[in-house]
Amino acid sequence: MKRVVQIYIPSELGYEKIPISAVATVAQKMGFRPERIENLKMATGEAVTNAIEHGNQLNENAEVYISLTIETHELVVIVVDQGQKPIPTMPTERKHREDNRGWGMLLIRDLVDEVTVTAIPECNEVKMVAYLDK
Repeated sequence: MKRVVQIYIPSELGYEKIPISAVATVAQKMGFRPERIENLKMATGEAVTNAIEHGNQLNENAEVYISLTIETHELVVIVVDQGQKPIPTMPTERKHREDNRGWGMLLIRDLVDEVTVTAIPECNEVKMVAYLDK
C-alpha cells in the first residue's frame, strides 16, 4: 500500500534536520538496513541543503517541499525548491574548487539507487529512489 508523507520547511539552514529525521523513521519502519538508512539521511540532507542554499538562495520566505513516497519495496524522496536559481544538470565529475565544496550532487548519486534532477521554471526537483531489496 502506497503512503505519502509531505513536509514543508522554510529555507533556513537547520530545518533540513526535520526531513532527515523523517527519512530515517520511514526507512527504519520499512526495514532498510542501518547503513542504508544512514545513506538516505545523508542524501536527503544534501538535497535539502542544496535546495535551501542554491535553489532558494537562502530566502527565508521561500519554502522547500519534501515528499516521501513509501511503496512495498521502495522509498522515493522528492525535494523541490522554488527555483530562484536553476539547478545545474547532474555532474559526471566534480570540478576542482579551492573551497572544497561541490560534492553534494555526486554524493547523492552514490548514496541512492536512482536520482533525477529536473529544473523547470519556478522550481527545481531532485528525485531520489532507494530500493529495499538492494
